This record gives sequence, structure tokens and C-alpha cells, in this order.
Amino acid sequence: MTKIALLSDVHGNQTALEAVVADALAESVTEFWFIGDLIMPGPGASQLFTMLKELNLTVFVKGNWEDCFLEGIAGEIDVTRPTDIYIARLAHFQFECLSDSDISFIKDLPLHVTRQVNGLSVGISHNLPTKNYGPALMPSASQNAFDELLTDKLDIAVYGHVHHPLMRYSNQDQLIINPGSVGQPFAKWHALGRDLRAQYAILTIDGGLAEVHYKKVNYDVDREIQLAKQANLPYVELYQLQLETGKTHTHDTERLWEINQRFDYVRDVETFFAKNKQ
Repeated sequence: MTKIALLSDVHGNQTALEAVVADALAESVTEFWFIGDLIMPGPGASQLFTMLKELNLTVFVKGNWEDCFLEGIAGEIDVTRPTDIYIARLAHFQFECLSDSDISFIKDLPLHVTRQVNGLSVGISHNLPTKNYGPALMPSASQNAFDELLTDKLDIAVYGHVHHPLMRYSNQDQLIINPGSVGQPFAKWHALGRDLRAQYAILTIDGGLAEVHYKKVNYDVDREIQLAKQANLPYVELYQLQLETGKTHTHDTERLWEINQRFDYVRDVETFFAKNKQ
């Protein structure tokens, strides 16, 4: 029997990840799969990579925020767009906190991997197998979009990205799993969206049979906020709001513009690019 902890979308939330890992170990999982988006916008950095590497981590696929980090440090942004400044400033914060080996690790991550487990073939990607960003696999998406996760040779598909636990099937009855988000859970329905506990899932495969156990784990939100403040995290007020309300502000251009002006983040970003220009 193989028990796999499926972790996704930590988004820099160290305290939530610690709580989920402790819970998974108490459940006697045999290995861990990470489904992308480990860093940003929270303060967690190199310690998150260390934590995962100390586990029996057998899968790590690249999320869209790993690519956002790489684009942010490479200068592949538009400095006139508030969201681009937001991503770049957070990426520069991470750049100062990550080791060279962490950054090399991020660059080498695959978008999609396949694992054979006790007779079942499992495909793992952050979003679609060839595209780790975009809304194609939101819970309300069409069946055709979900069928893109699977080939005729796969029995199960695992993905993350939408921050929402999900289990459904392809039009050929193959299993599709989303474990939800460790650090940034989301539900569109207001009453359900108030539950901000860390999310993950345990996939058990035994003799060709699969069972999925979805879990929610309490963690110390106040401690995470204090870690962010102690680290001098850029946009810390938005991170605190996200932890307390579940609302993100990545595309809130009016609010980001105001914060960018208040803290002169545009100049910070331009200074970083000038200093690190190859």
C-alpha cells in the first residue's frame, strides 16, 4: 500500500506548510508529491525547499508562481503595470532569501510528470500538462478541459492551481484529483469561503484501487502574520488580508498602484534590474 500526501499552492505560507506536513506524517504517508506554487506572495523562502527536501518527496512540478519568480528576476515585466511590479518586487524579495541551488532547482522543474504506483499510472501537473497558468481547470470548467489532463494511458490525473479541492472523472471514467491549497484556500461560495484552514489530500493506492482522503488542518495564522512582518515582506498588508479573509489582490490594479506609489516599489524594481543586468 502506498499513501501519498498531495500538497499544492503553499504560496510562501510556512506556518500552514508546517501544520500540513505534521498532519501528513501523523497519517503515516509513505511519500509526498508537490504540485507547484511553493513561493510568493508569503514570506517563506529557502526554508520551504529545505522542509520538503527533508521528506520523502518524489514529485515536484513547476507552478505558475515559480515561473513568475523567474520572470520577475529576469526583468520580463512591464513596469507600467501594477501587477507586474507586485510580482517583480516579491520576486526580488525571494531572490535575496533563496540560495543559488534553490533558484537552479526552480529553473529545472518539469511541468508534468508521470508516476507508476501499484499498477496505476498517474499524471501530475500544476494545471494543464503543457500550461501551468490560466483558468482552464476551474471547478466549473467544461468537461473537455478536464479531459485534456489525461491520455488513454493514464488512470489518474492530479493537478493544483485553482486552490479548490476537487474530485471528478474524465469522459472515460479516469479519476481527476485536486488537493486544494495549503496556503491560500479558495471557494467562490461565501459560506464555504470562510473556511481558511490549510488543505491537502492523501492518495492511497493498494493493488490497483485508489482512495482519496481530503483534509483540512488548522494552523496559527497570527504566527504567520508575525513571520511576514519580521521578514519585512513587501505588500505585507495585502498578505495579512489574504490570510484573514481569503481574498487575494494580485489583479487589484487600483490598490496595487496606490501601494506601489506609497512605498516607491517601481523605483525598487528598476534599481534591482539595473544592479542585476547581465
